[in-house]
Amino acid sequence: MDAFGRAAIWGFCWGFLWGIGCSLAILYSIYLAGYRKAIKDSFKPVKPERFTQIFERVQARRAKKAASAPK
Repeated sequence: MDAFGRAAIWGFCWGFLWGIGCSLAILYSIYLAGYRKAIKDSFKPVKPERFTQIFERVQARRAKKAASAPK
């Protein structure tokens, strides 16, 4: 019975780590696909509306941080 307990714990840990690893790999691939799309959009001569909206927000946030930073 003791061997079964260790095997069950080992199997649970192995399965848990495998599941987490697969989930992280899927999330990373989704992230990279979005990143590639954003890079392609940034090189287009006519930028998509969403790209320009988010770019303006980022620029405003950077300007706000620069203004509030101690000199």
